[in-house]
Amino acid sequence: MTMGSGLEIERVWVLRTMPEIPVGAERWTIEQGYLPLSDAPDFPEGRLRRIVRPDGTELFRHTVKRGAGMVREETERTIDAADFARMWPQTEGRRIEKTRYRVREGPLLWELDRFHSLPLVMLEVELADVSQAAEPPEWARGLVVREVTEDARYRNAALAIDGMPAEASVP
Repeated sequence: MTMGSGLEIERVWVLRTMPEIPVGAERWTIEQGYLPLSDAPDFPEGRLRRIVRPDGTELFRHTVKRGAGMVREETERTIDAADFARMWPQTEGRRIEKTRYRVREGPLLWELDRFHSLPLVMLEVELADVSQAAEPPEWARGLVVREVTEDARYRNAALAIDGMPAEASVP
């Protein structure tokens, strides 16, 4: 994740089911909601996220992403619990919850998401540049249904607003 502004270079795959979680994976519980477009200068649009870490500590973030596909502009900042609580009601009807497992494999940090209210498991990885090689790690490789990096219907915002794509056949 980027704190501040920058580019996010990310690849994403849908998995058939949850893989066996590798030893050493960090587990986060995430609630995120999407704000409607507005003219408010302090929260212009984007995503609110509450992350609960394994030790129970909570992080609150506001993120704005622009663009589509593998490379998008991302602006992210930490907010406090009061700002999160004040803005959270505006995300009603545009929310998702998921459990995220973060797994370091060499230079890459893989993030495995199991969505709580959707029959969906996704694997993603952020890259340093578009030419960096990234194939799903051994522990997930046999479970890949397809890569959805360029399919906007699988972005978390689209899933929160529209639900699963109609033709999705993930058990």
